Amino acid sequence: MSFQRIIWIVLDSVGIGEMPDAAAYGDVGSDTLGNIARQRPLHLPNLCRWGLANIKPLTGLAPAEEPLAAFGKCALASPGKDTTTGHWEMVGIHLEKPFPLFPHGFPPEVMNEFERRVGRTAIGNKAASGTEIIAELGEEHVRTGSPIVYTSADSVFQIAAHEDVIPLFELYKMCETARDILRGPFEVGRVIARPFEGEPGAFKRTTNRHDYAVPPPKGMLLDQLYSKGVEVSSVGKIFDVFLGRGIGDHEKTISNADGMAKTLKMMKEQASGLIYVNLVDFDQLFGHRNDVEGYAKALEEVDAWLPQLEKALVPGDLAILTADHGCDPTTPSTDHSREYVPLLAYGLGQNGPGQKHGVNLGTRATLSDIGQTVAENFGTSIVVGTSFLASLAR
Repeated sequence: MSFQRIIWIVLDSVGIGEMPDAAAYGDVGSDTLGNIARQRPLHLPNLCRWGLANIKPLTGLAPAEEPLAAFGKCALASPGKDTTTGHWEMVGIHLEKPFPLFPHGFPPEVMNEFERRVGRTAIGNKAASGTEIIAELGEEHVRTGSPIVYTSADSVFQIAAHEDVIPLFELYKMCETARDILRGPFEVGRVIARPFEGEPGAFKRTTNRHDYAVPPPKGMLLDQLYSKGVEVSSVGKIFDVFLGRGIGDHEKTISNADGMAKTLKMMKEQASGLIYVNLVDFDQLFGHRNDVEGYAKALEEVDAWLPQLEKALVPGDLAILTADHGCDPTTPSTDHSREYVPLLAYGLGQNGPGQKHGVNLGTRATLSDIGQTVAENFGTSIVVGTSFLASLAR
């Protein structure tokens, strides 16, 4: 074992430039970090100390002469560009085909069965922004009691309901029903409960979101770590993405700031194993809404937090920063984007000042390289991916 503890942080949707097959996804020109930096000056001194601007040129950001971390970028080997695809690939699951999309809504055989089993008629059934559809249909929902069903550019079946109209336990049961129905050609990556509250004209989503993912195939990284007795905890939506498999303690979050605070709290409580974190605001609040300023500020907030993370690291720790896909807020599209993702790995050795600094990890063929590195560190392996653990050692 090279590191006693690994803190693996996913900056959700923080891509770093289009992949060669971006045209097949309608994403030519997408470059989440690069395009934001071109439109709005970024202040990211700490991420740049780690080596962010050494991965590729970024307007206004200077490469470090001696990066603190190993740096590189990862391609997505699987088809697709969503949460499930990216996170599954990290742990060693490669998809043969992408999860299905329903840009024109779900077919009658799905909706009729859903309505029959939940005992309510649904409204919506189209691709839409979550905040916009509750503004559009929320008042009708409150009047009729009909759940709002919608999808997005991702492979999702989402159900929005006012908490005073459809109680949470019933909404969650509806999601479980939908998850059971959505099989075969209709097997979306996630079913998502989207509760909201408030009055017409001022509806707002609550923090009681819950995701129902497709069960990951057996043998992925979290299964392997569990079989080795490695302690695994999570912060953010990681627990939902993997249905809790192999995960012990877990903390939901209401914002990036909450996620960062809970990561530090978990680091105080867990001395070894893996702490797996997702910071979702980049994607959920800013990427999908084409909010360049909000996205830029969120990047700067993580950068300002990085010294606190460094201070919390102890000898024998490895911190990994990466992402799962892109979501460029500067393009007309509000979809995820098919991009490379950054890779930064900063470790503190158990018997010395730490790893080699400034190692260029290059362009990795798959996000599974990260999972394989984690697996090798804890004495196991996954079926795909090439570990870069040896490149971090002195």
